[in-house]
This record gives sequence, C-alpha cells and structure tokens, in this order.
Amino acid sequence: MKKKLVGALCAISLAAALMTGCSVNINTESSDTTTETEETAQAAEDEQPSEETVENVSEEAATEETEAEEASEEETATEENETTQTDVTVRVGGLKGPTSIGLLSLKDEAANGQAEQDYEFTMATAADEITTALVKGELDIALIPANVSSVLYNKTEGNISVIDINTLGVLYMVSGNPDIAEVSDLKDHTIYLTGKGTTPDYVLQYILNENDLADSVTLEYKSEATEVAAVLSEDPDAIGLLPQPFVTAACAQNDQLSVVLDMTKLWDDLQTEGGSRLVTGVTVVRNDFLSENREAVDTFLKEHEESVKAVGDDLETVAALAVSEEIIAKEPIAMKAIPNCNITFITGDEMKEALEGYLTVLYELDPESVGGKLPADDFYYMQ
Repeated sequence: MKKKLVGALCAISLAAALMTGCSVNINTESSDTTTETEETAQAAEDEQPSEETVENVSEEAATEETEAEEASEEETATEENETTQTDVTVRVGGLKGPTSIGLLSLKDEAANGQAEQDYEFTMATAADEITTALVKGELDIALIPANVSSVLYNKTEGNISVIDINTLGVLYMVSGNPDIAEVSDLKDHTIYLTGKGTTPDYVLQYILNENDLADSVTLEYKSEATEVAAVLSEDPDAIGLLPQPFVTAACAQNDQLSVVLDMTKLWDDLQTEGGSRLVTGVTVVRNDFLSENREAVDTFLKEHEESVKAVGDDLETVAALAVSEEIIAKEPIAMKAIPNCNITFITGDEMKEALEGYLTVLYELDPESVGGKLPADDFYYMQ
C-alpha cells in the first residue's frame, strides 16, 4: 500500500512539473541571473509541452491523484479501524472477591505481555469504587454484583450491557447444629447474615418465602461477613449465611462448623420453569465503548473464557494469584474455597435466560433492588 502511494505521489509531482513546463527552472534561474540570452529563452520555449500534451498529462495526473487520494483514504480508514479495534487499551475493574477469581489468569498474562491486547486492571474492595469509575468513563469493562448491573443500566439510561455471567451462587448456610439438614429445619431459628437489602438478604428471603418459613425465622443482620463468622466461632450451634471464601475460612478455624445448606441448590430446586439461576456476579461494558471497540470486547470475552478455564485446569496457580490479589488470605484456604465459588463463563441466550430470571425474582421482592425496573432486551449483549 505504501509503495503504491509513494509511486502515485511521484507521478503527481512529475505531472505537475510537466504542466508548468520549465517555468520553475526559468524563474529560479532569473533570480540568480538578471539577463537571459535569446537562445536560452528559445530553447526553453521549444521544451514547453504542446497544449494537447498538457491536457493529456493533466488528465493522467488527475486520475493518478484521484487514485492516490483513494489509496490514502483507504489506508487511513484501515489504520483508524485497526486502532479502534485492536490497539485500544481495555480498562477492566473487578472486586476483591469471588467475582474476580476467573479474571486472575488473564490479569497475570496481561502483566507478562502474553494477552492478545493491552489491558489496564483496577481491583477494589468496595463495589461503589468500581461502579463510580464505570459511570464516569474511567473503566470500560467491570465485574460487579448481578443486581448492581441492572441498577447501573437504569441509572445510565441504558449505557450498560452485560456481556457474561462470571459467578453463580457462592452462598452457604453454616452451622455446628446437627439438627439442621433441610431448609424446613430452619423453622424457629435465628439466622445471621450480612447487610439488609443486599444480595444474600434477597436470596434468603426468596427461599424462605417459597418454603413458607418467612414468618417463623428471625434474621439478624451484621455489617460484614467476618462478624457472622465471629458469631459462629463463639456459638457453633448458631446458623450463619456466608459467602465463599468465608465459609471455608470459618470451617477451617472451627472443626465443629460445616456447610448445612447450599443456597444455590435450594434456589435451583425452586425453578420449575424457565432457566433462572442464582447469579452472583456478571461482567458489564459501557455501550459507548462497545460501539467503538466491539472487536476489543469480543477479544476480552475470548480471553476471559480462557482465564475461567484456568481455574479448573491450574487451581494451584490461580489460588496463589488469589492470595497475591488479597482476595483470599492463605493458599490452603484458597485451594479449598475456589472450587466452591461456582466460577463460570456464560454468554448469549443462556446468560439472558439465567440472569433475567434472577433479576425478576429480585424485582418481585423489591423493585429497587434492580434499579426500579427490569432491563430491556438491549441490556443483554449477543455476539
């Protein structure tokens, strides 16, 4: 392309010189010499191209100039497209929790220059840090709680799309009470859990409602999962709802504790119709970034899928990365906890069916949990 462009430009320069005859040389010479012999003037006149020649050269030059312009425009368009599609640095944000475990292998590869495109990663301890940066345009892609993605979609008037589900259920009921084996055994007991109006709260309320236990169970809210774990440490007969990796950590510290109920299984047992799943985390993208960098987003999806696969293929390495990123405190706990974190990669129609069903359940419990209304179909990115 560049050789053709150089050739075309040379042709234009030659044609331009022919069109002006030798006047350029004559003018240059006149600046150096005040007089010119009659013979030199006649010779210069004899070298002037004929009117027909000038016309032909003009047409050729015009044609070549047009071709050169078209070639230049094509090359420029190609370069701009390549810059837009592949040369962009994708800014990715994640939380220091289970939803980012499937991202760790990709983050490590990017740091070592082994990823297919450039990435800039931000890891935070609070969801607000990630969502604020996303809304302000400081992040392009983010891994966030499932219901928060719907809230952001409504808040930004549709400038957020979900591109994959990265984590399914991570909630478990933990206790040392030997009488708790089924959900019906929760009747007349107190359950300790984190924040009112958060995902664990909505999930538990849904399961209790569907099993006619809402009025016979007392919910005691704590601000952090560590506080719930502390209650269980002091009183093993207490019942606590915890996410991974806190479940594994609590059981490791007190051998009287164990998982008595799997909330994901309880959720799935209630889904007699449709494909609703207990979704913990999703990956979203800003639509203004997506519209200009679709190929970069698709490349991220491919690399994210490979990164999630590494969780099962090389657990030891991923566990070490989880510790280095301060997601899990110690490698032995990480090795036990990660397989129970339900790290996944779901896209397309399956993603839409699973997440739409989950958000519908939350909406029926409390519309504000999903931002006041359910997202429209354009919320779900289909490759």
